[in-house]
Amino acid sequence: MPINPYQPYQPYYGQANYQPINYQPQPQQPQQQANNSSITWVQGETGAKSYLVAAGQSALLMDSEQSRFYIKSTDASGMPLPLRVFQYSELTQNDTAAPKTAVLDYVSRSEFDAFKENVSKILSQKPSNTKKVSEDKSNA
Repeated sequence: MPINPYQPYQPYYGQANYQPINYQPQPQQPQQQANNSSITWVQGETGAKSYLVAAGQSALLMDSEQSRFYIKSTDASGMPLPLRVFQYSELTQNDTAAPKTAVLDYVSRSEFDAFKENVSKILSQKPSNTKKVSEDKSNA
């Protein structure tokens, strides 16, 4: 068997199951699972824009200077998509209890038609004082 000077020395013990007397197995370190959703802190929008994201991936970037966060994404070819900027604020107990709904006041179709008729009647009637106004302007 040739000796490779770049590999650490491993003694050969003729038998496959033979272990030296003082042999203590090395504990194996558990491998960390890859977490696809990582949170990274950046300094401002410039830090978020300069952060590199792998092709076809997205990253959540938290701003360490302001209460903002960014979502930076790239397409399948690695080209960056527009940076999405979000503002966040704390919700109080009153805000979470009942969401506010805007009260909108709409006109029904029948009410609109009645209003339209009234306006058309008013516009179709000629006011009687139009002649007086035009005559007053000509006399002046």
